[in-house]
Amino acid sequence: MKKIKDITTETSILNAAKTIFEKKGMDGARMQEIADEAGINKALLHYYYRNKQQLFEAVFKSAFNLLAPQMNTILNDDSSVFNKIKKFTNNYISFVIKHPYLPNFIIQELNKNPEFAINILAKNKFPNIEKFKNQISEEVANGTIKPIKADQLFINILSLNIFPFIAAPLLKGFLNLSNHDYNLMLENRKTEVAEFIINSIKV
Repeated sequence: MKKIKDITTETSILNAAKTIFEKKGMDGARMQEIADEAGINKALLHYYYRNKQQLFEAVFKSAFNLLAPQMNTILNDDSSVFNKIKKFTNNYISFVIKHPYLPNFIIQELNKNPEFAINILAKNKFPNIEKFKNQISEEVANGTIKPIKADQLFINILSLNIFPFIAAPLLKGFLNLSNHDYNLMLENRKTEVAEFIINSIKV
């Protein structure tokens, strides 16, 4: 019974932390706010997570563990390259809309702690892109897509999907968009990005 209660409490903490981090970001969030959101006292919160950084990493890993299998399935199924690009873009943008803190957190951690990616790679299963890379090489050799290195194509896909989340405040200003309009734009990018990339490699 105690173990079930511990799991329930930890889940409540992670859900509360996710809510606060989404509202205020890593720097703006306070442990007391997270404790209040979870309906526990601050001492109990510190029992589970000694500091905000540790809690933020736990929230990140929880979300990453949901995203990585989805991406891995898409990259390693038997569908066409074009379908993979469409599914990858749709799933990634849909996921990050629900977890908007993820891209900035990754950049923040990589700047502060270069070992972060190595540690995550050691403890979590990153999506395997070898099948995708081989598929691109075969498609190029067969003349069904324009010559492009698979690594470069994958970077293009990631970059076009990630940038609007990392640069949201800047883009809102440049484009003069409200939060509502910006969210609509992100929804549209699920198809816009895929079509842009597909058209760039289509013969």
